Amino acid sequence: MNTMGTVRLLPWTGPDGKPCFLLGDGTGYVSRIADRMEEEQLGSAADLIDEARQLLGERSWTPGELHLLAVELTAALVHVHRVAESRGARLTEAEREAPDSDGDGPRLPAEAFG
Repeated sequence: MNTMGTVRLLPWTGPDGKPCFLLGDGTGYVSRIADRMEEEQLGSAADLIDEARQLLGERSWTPGELHLLAVELTAALVHVHRVAESRGARLTEAEREAPDSDGDGPRLPAEAFG
């Protein structure tokens, strides 16, 4: 690791839609905002999954409802994918390579999930 810290993919994009990055040690103000935003994005995705299950379980949806659900699920998936990329990129090489005790591969610490 360099003396400046690590590069973190932030959970938002710039005005032109390009990814935003932060160089630091993960303890600063922007890192804390990013952590909170990731938590909110993951929570929103979980809520949307519940809504999707309920809507699809009723089997009486309209094409408009399905379209809106697809749009919302796509947006949530984009956010969750960005969070996963960001957190995966911050794993150390040892964490990426070392299998966990049950052999399923690397694990993030519990605090990474909020």
